[in-house]
Amino acid sequence: MAEFTMPSLGADMDEGTLSQWLVHPGDQVARGDVVAVVETDKSAIEVECFESGTVDTLLVDEGTTVPVGTPLARIGTTAGSEPTADRPPSTPLVRRLAQDRHVDLAAVHGSGPGGRITRADVEHAEPAPAPAPAPAPAHDRTAGPAESTRTATGRQPGTEPARQKRNDSRPQERTAPATGPPGPVAGVDSAGERQAPRRVRSSPLARRLATELGVDLAEVTGTGRGGAVRADDVRSAAAAEGAPRPAVPNAARAATARLMSRSKREIPHFYLSTTVDMAAALEWMRARNRELPLSTGLVPAALLLKAVALAARKVPELNGHWVDDGFVPAEEVRLGVAVSLRGGGLAAPSLAHADTLSVDEVMAALKDLVGRARGGRLRASETADPSLTVTNLGEQGVEAVFGVVYPPQVALVGLGRIVERPVAVDGLLGVRPVVTATLSADHRAADGATGARLLSTMDRVLQQPEEL
Repeated sequence: MAEFTMPSLGADMDEGTLSQWLVHPGDQVARGDVVAVVETDKSAIEVECFESGTVDTLLVDEGTTVPVGTPLARIGTTAGSEPTADRPPSTPLVRRLAQDRHVDLAAVHGSGPGGRITRADVEHAEPAPAPAPAPAPAHDRTAGPAESTRTATGRQPGTEPARQKRNDSRPQERTAPATGPPGPVAGVDSAGERQAPRRVRSSPLARRLATELGVDLAEVTGTGRGGAVRADDVRSAAAAEGAPRPAVPNAARAATARLMSRSKREIPHFYLSTTVDMAAALEWMRARNRELPLSTGLVPAALLLKAVALAARKVPELNGHWVDDGFVPAEEVRLGVAVSLRGGGLAAPSLAHADTLSVDEVMAALKDLVGRARGGRLRASETADPSLTVTNLGEQGVEAVFGVVYPPQVALVGLGRIVERPVAVDGLLGVRPVVTATLSADHRAADGATGARLLSTMDRVLQQPEEL
């Protein structure tokens, strides 16, 4: 029996809130399946399972906040965890989507490996027809008062049915504790009498966003199971109403502030910068884009990220973490990408094995990662500590940025916007597109010479874009 525990989803995370279970006792899960949604100070994150087997017990209720490392569920890893014929191979997330869309998984052809049903399969499947309501039984005119007041289920009014154990594959619907603002919602009936307050079914993140954005949850239409209000519903309502941004720092911004304060307190920073000629790289990118569909075209950020990843592989002294008063080199280049969140704050989800990805793959992964980070749909594997982070403010018009190292990392690369400047090339003056690349680094782990090697390697790679 293995334990599924509250994961650490960042260096600044001490606890998390279990927002939603996507599995039910008896469900079969495979390593890598998304089984729960955990909310941190920054966003809601889909958490994967690290064991294959059968869910035995859920130990923590939805809406509960627990420290990192707390057991959340027990998973049996013994025999009998293979999918059965009546439950086609699929992940818990896919099964939940099928339930929401009223799709019968038994009728869906899986296009994934081994016939596994994917999210796309469910999205393209036809929903199952809704069952016709059962007709109410006719009552015997000669029946006594007791018989005539029985319900269609055969129970006397006021009696409760015995709980039956669920044996299907769908996650059990639960209501998270309705704690925190906006709390109960009171109203007034048609006679002018004040009604008792009612609670709006919503996730903890939705309640927090509603408070920050000034949105009344009672006026929001929920798209979750059972009409529960989700974070995206609150954001949509705020956009429709033109709700103002919060006047005080929200939780995500506060979490970022704490981490950056710790970084400046504990890490002796040093800074370097260089100007990179982007003419060759941009010419190569334009030629490549002529071969690609418009929807998958490259942007300079993809080239720059790949160049940083290759430089990190060639200068491993800056690709890793400072742990227990010593530098520990990372086993892979896990490139963090600083993303500004809606409402303030930063997240730094990572691209695993970024140095081995093609530029096209980096572009697709970057687009997907940024979109899901801002939509609060990151996965736990994407929030594991990057080995080096990149912050790119070029789209904001900034020409140079000197960032703050994200502990326990030891380096951060900053990128500005590409500008045209007069440059001397082979003794002749011309106008060239250039970008300012900076390095913020931990002086305990490296020195200026090591930092210079990383920036010069990045420059050299961009002068030979065919190596990207």
